[in-house]
Amino acid sequence: QVQLVESGGGVVQPGGSLRLSCAASGNSFSIYDMGWYRQAPGKQRELVAVITSGGITNYTGSVKGRFTISRDNAKNTVYLQMNSLKAEDTAVYYCNAARSMVDHWGHGTQVTVSS
Repeated sequence: QVQLVESGGGVVQPGGSLRLSCAASGNSFSIYDMGWYRQAPGKQRELVAVITSGGITNYTGSVKGRFTISRDNAKNTVYLQMNSLKAEDTAVYYCNAARSMVDHWGHGTQVTVSS
């Protein structure tokens, strides 16, 4: 069982930056594919970025060039660096750990981009 705890959300002005962190419990972190998802009010949850156990990354089109996902297996942590934030990035951001068709989710952290 993996437990995930997100942190780093908050309120930021358009054009600003935030770094989200997701700390995972357990000692098998390195074998999980890790992802960040987000859900805005009235919308479905969507994939933002993923980093595989082998370090391959992928991003949804709207965040390419602005967001960077990374992981530190020694710290059991995955990060999402978000730059040039826009109002449409406002959402609850969730951390996900996936392996063998089993998903684990954190409780989410709110990101609000507003002037």
